[in-house]
Amino acid sequence: MTTLKRSAILLRLVRDMRAHGSWCGETHVQKAVYLLQDVAGADSAFDFVLYKHGPFSFELRDQLTSMRADDLLELLVQPQPYGPKLAPAQNADKIEAKFPNTIARNKKAIDFIADAIADRGVAELERLATAVYVVRRDLPDADNRERAQRLSEIKPHISIDQAKEAVGEAEAVIQKAQEKGLPSHV
Repeated sequence: MTTLKRSAILLRLVRDMRAHGSWCGETHVQKAVYLLQDVAGADSAFDFVLYKHGPFSFELRDQLTSMRADDLLELLVQPQPYGPKLAPAQNADKIEAKFPNTIARNKKAIDFIADAIADRGVAELERLATAVYVVRRDLPDADNRERAQRLSEIKPHISIDQAKEAVGEAEAVIQKAQEKGLPSHV
């Protein structure tokens, strides 16, 4: 997939996330794109690794920076103690208009993820995305008790009770995506 097509997907995702009440900081977008690919089957093809706050793509971080430089995304600085938000910028409409088929092919997945994460905070998204990672990639054949223990091992600040809840929620999101006919990738 070309960089411009990826940009079109990211711009549509940011628009939809904002419309669903997301803060839409970079961490929100990181987790949303991970879920978009792994749970909802979007074909944006960013590589993710398990990092400090859950699944993270250095490639995505670089693309978001590039999109800001190209006036496709803008950073909206917020008063302390809040971090900045991302929003489509001046040239965003041009990119989205150039790739209507790419957006249409991924629209169902984008809508699903924007709705599923809605106004969740960063800590909640970290738990959900990391739980999806554990369920889909790390321990796909394990039971939920083992998955929750693994999640808590990976992220010691996540209690075992929070981990159990996150694993259950990850399974529910994956199930809903499957019921909507979204093709997941792992």
